[in-house]
Amino acid sequence: MERKIKKQTVIYGLTAILLAASLGALCFNFGLYTSQFRVAALPSSASPTAFLTSFSSYEALKDFLATGSRSWVGQYYYAMSADAFSRESSTNGKLSIESYSYSSTNVQVAGVDESDIVKTDGEYIYVISGNFIEIIKAYPPETAGIVSKISLGDSSPIGIYVNGDRLVVLGRKNFATYTPSPLYYRASYYGYYNDEPKTFVNIYDIHDRTYPILLRDLTVDGDYSDSRMIGDYVYFNAYKPAYLLDNTVNLPEFSSNGQVKEITPSEIYYRNDSDSYYQFTTFVAMNLQNTTEAPTYLTVMLGQMSTMYVSLNNLYISLPDMDGNTTIYRIHVEAGNMTCEANGNVPGRELNQFSMDEDGDHFRIATTRWANGAIQNNVYVLDMNLSIVGKLENLASGENLHSARFMGSRCYLVTFQTVDPLFVIDLSVPSNPSVLGNLTIPGYSDYLHPYDENHLIGIGKDTVTEGGSFALYQGVKISLFDVSNVTNPQQIANYIIGDRGSSSLVFDDHKAFLFDRAMHLLAIPVTVAKIDPAQYPSGIPPSAYGTQVWQGCYVFNVSLTQGFLFKGGVTHLGSGANVGNDDYWVQRSLYIENVLYTVSNKRIKLNNLNDLSFIGEIELP
Repeated sequence: MERKIKKQTVIYGLTAILLAASLGALCFNFGLYTSQFRVAALPSSASPTAFLTSFSSYEALKDFLATGSRSWVGQYYYAMSADAFSRESSTNGKLSIESYSYSSTNVQVAGVDESDIVKTDGEYIYVISGNFIEIIKAYPPETAGIVSKISLGDSSPIGIYVNGDRLVVLGRKNFATYTPSPLYYRASYYGYYNDEPKTFVNIYDIHDRTYPILLRDLTVDGDYSDSRMIGDYVYFNAYKPAYLLDNTVNLPEFSSNGQVKEITPSEIYYRNDSDSYYQFTTFVAMNLQNTTEAPTYLTVMLGQMSTMYVSLNNLYISLPDMDGNTTIYRIHVEAGNMTCEANGNVPGRELNQFSMDEDGDHFRIATTRWANGAIQNNVYVLDMNLSIVGKLENLASGENLHSARFMGSRCYLVTFQTVDPLFVIDLSVPSNPSVLGNLTIPGYSDYLHPYDENHLIGIGKDTVTEGGSFALYQGVKISLFDVSNVTNPQQIANYIIGDRGSSSLVFDDHKAFLFDRAMHLLAIPVTVAKIDPAQYPSGIPPSAYGTQVWQGCYVFNVSLTQGFLFKGGVTHLGSGANVGNDDYWVQRSLYIENVLYTVSNKRIKLNNLNDLSFIGEIELP
């Protein structure tokens, strides 16, 4: 009898194992379980773009770092901790999104979304507020209020995306460790601290905005660099130093849904040349709607990354070289597939993402370099192999490049020394870029935005020239340029905000710029400084600085016929408040239907878009 029981136990055990295996296979096939990570493929060795190779072993990686890069003093340590997530809801129940007209994030390329600290889907607003994501029922304004929030614990959110019923949060986790050592880093006589940042991505189901649910979390070693969203996929990259210390290389790791994976040397690609500095740059593609699909990753050992530009089909990154030139890599992206297909090199360095552009089968880039004792500005046209096929060099010698914008077959550059030349450059013949015309006016533009195919809006600084040899910056200047006659561009309107000391976030962050041509709407955050004439009885000198007296959002009607008509300003600072308290500085503005929403760290304010009359406000924790 005992032997029979043992035999049945073995049979039942084997049956259970077989059933579990069958069920696991069935779940995998139907998408209930899936592999947590998927490595991207490179072109075959026969491809002309197969310029990268992977390391054959851990020893090969160590040998390469030992001979190809500088030695490091200091050490990085790694630690993993559980993601913190909590939900606070005001109500429960299923919600549906109504269809309202609303603004979206100001992006460089149509169809390529960029992460931001504020997003809206036309009914709800999603805001990064400290270490929380606040979800606000925004429209209709009569029912506006916070409906839920997501706590990220000790993680620091940097940007968010909204894709239907998916909310994506990207950010940084910081891990500090202390190691006793006779060496020290960051000033300790008994040891040294070092911070090893990690990049995290969380995807939430927000079908019920009052109760967001975490669907997938992913953490990768390295600091967050940049990201984009195309269709249902988010692409981002993170970088960490690659170095050899004590005959050891710390390889980057992934953590997702409880699984940890170390990226192996055979999955790390590189070019067989030397550099003074290396880092592991890991590119990741994630499906937002089908979170069971394994994230795709591509890890390349590169120099220090500078800027990322993304078209609908390609991701470009620039890396500054030690000789003052720039190396560019092109990674083809298509849904969850990423392939590093080309690299090239151009003289000089780009200014920002707007210095780069893709048009058809060509990539264009504007750079600045120091040569022959002077600053030189250049425009290069490259093919898809990133070989230079056309160039325009030594433009505006001695002048700094302040802004660039590519629009189809044209490039617009703003350089500055004592006055502002706006250059119109023809790129219709890729092999022969040429200057069509230029406009010289006081001041300069730090950001250029298309009004339409023949007009541009510029945001920058007004200037005055003192002694004829140098210029002094003054108030914020908004310009409207007519470039329909390419040989003779004109400034047809301008508006000056404040005195010397005034500024705008748009100078450095294009996402703070709100423009809608159909609505004749322009809104920008500004800090206004004013000079008291009583302090200068003999006349105000050009070098006089004003005192900051106001911060908020300036709202304009803008048109080709009337230029800039100031409608008014919206501030979050109360009467008598300290202007220096940047918790109440307006950083973003957006609209839903006829309501203007302005957002600071501590408040969302609602105003009527027609006359800016006050509707209400929402306090943020």
